[in-house]
Amino acid sequence: MGRTQRFVKADQIPYNDPMRVHLPLSVSLLVAVGVQVLCQVYKVVFYSLRTRRLALSWLVSAGGMPSAHSAFVSSLAVSVGLWAGFDTDLFAVTAVFSIIIMYDALRLRGAVQHHARILTDLVRAHPEVDAGKINVRLGHSAAEIAVGIVVGGGCALLARALIR
Repeated sequence: MGRTQRFVKADQIPYNDPMRVHLPLSVSLLVAVGVQVLCQVYKVVFYSLRTRRLALSWLVSAGGMPSAHSAFVSSLAVSVGLWAGFDTDLFAVTAVFSIIIMYDALRLRGAVQHHARILTDLVRAHPEVDAGKINVRLGHSAAEIAVGIVVGGGCALLARALIR
């Protein structure tokens, strides 16, 4: 039986190694931002096809499938774990903040979304009330968050396999 190979930390790869990619920014940050943009562009395409009209508002909106928040933070946490090590304090910090953000997307913003829908119904029933536009796309379902986690983690694994 062979020994299991553990990921090498980025600072342990010699600088003259031809497989090492030198980027001016953190690979983990680049992966996370890329995942965020990918998710938002996917939403524009998906919801544009669904409604048969260009839905650019999804590029900067909260809510929808997949959860870009969950994809962003899970890709960051997994990427940090792969590059720095899952046994580091840096990974622990990113994992804890990821869990907080995903919990917030599900519970807190989900509750705000529910209340926004109720307010919208009340304003419709009472047209004399000038409430302005009420945004009802705020929270995420558990399925949207789960897909975001899979997309984010998967993209981080793919990036790690492609970038050394």
